[in-house]
Amino acid sequence: MECAVNTNINSSPEKIWNILTNAAKYVQWNSTIISLEGKIALGEKIKLKVKLDPKRTFNLKISEFSTPVKMVWEDGMAPMFKGVRTYTLVKNDDGTTGFTMSEVFSGLMLPMIAGSLPDFAPAFEQFALDLKKEAEKN
Repeated sequence: MECAVNTNINSSPEKIWNILTNAAKYVQWNSTIISLEGKIALGEKIKLKVKLDPKRTFNLKISEFSTPVKMVWEDGMAPMFKGVRTYTLVKNDDGTTGFTMSEVFSGLMLPMIAGSLPDFAPAFEQFALDLKKEAEKN
């Protein structure tokens, strides 16, 4: 099961990366989250609360961190259930940056719980809009 969003942002990959990796400022620009605690860096663990499921705290591990190109956050326990969120930035020839955020859910429990998972698409779209707005500020 996968959900993804793509958009072009009129900003540099470096500026967008700085926004995506500054945990302390997430609640200031990102309307989809309640809180984010910890340091966003390779091997670090962060705690995330989102408006889509406000009673749950997601304990995520940063498993990939390639400045300013790709970052991966993981949650869950393979082989039972796992969510892997990937952020990708691609510098375009016109000076914009292509932003992609995708999340892949997998595991033995997925068929049993897939129907109870929320529709992530609206939250992903809002995340991308919020990031675009923040990154395009002067």
